[in-house]
Amino acid sequence: MFTGIVEETGQVKSAGQGKLVISAQKILTNTRLGDSIAVNGVCLTVTHIGNGTFSIDVMPETLRRTNLGNLRSGDIVNLERALAVGDRLGGHFVQGHIDGTGRILSLTPEGEAVILKVSAPPQIARYLVEKGFIAVDGISLTITGCDAESFSVSLVNYTQKNTAFNTKRPGGLVNLEVDILAKYVEKLAGGSKSKVTLGFLAEHGFA
Repeated sequence: MFTGIVEETGQVKSAGQGKLVISAQKILTNTRLGDSIAVNGVCLTVTHIGNGTFSIDVMPETLRRTNLGNLRSGDIVNLERALAVGDRLGGHFVQGHIDGTGRILSLTPEGEAVILKVSAPPQIARYLVEKGFIAVDGISLTITGCDAESFSVSLVNYTQKNTAFNTKRPGGLVNLEVDILAKYVEKLAGGSKSKVTLGFLAEHGFA
């Protein structure tokens, strides 16, 4: 379990054959073999710790469902250690289980912020509501607007400077994880055939 608050960015040292080696500093403190680290929002297990680096194995299913298969040596990634009991929850509950990917449609400056617009496939768009949460490459963000095919979030100056978003460009692929609470609400309401929709709940102040 994670919070979507990126602790630092790391650099990919090598990628290939289902393994990533990533350089890091802060997140290696007290990290042990078998610990979970979110890499661009994907929950992965540390298999080796070196001098300022750690290694993780990436399964074929993960490569199919995320943007990790596109990583190359030199790429910058978002890193977060698993949530510890007693820590402040600054973002929202993020599982590290990616629901799908989207492509960056635009990055539009707005004062000191940047409005990020991302495409969303139908199986993800159905869970999105304005002012709801979404994790984009592992970053907990608040949705400022959405429709059936895309959503927008506002990147504050701190997020721009302290995550891998300062390397992103339109057309880039990003990992998406919807708020787990939205899935539970849909399930408890009877699924997609229920008259109690996420839009209904948002309209009445429940989402």
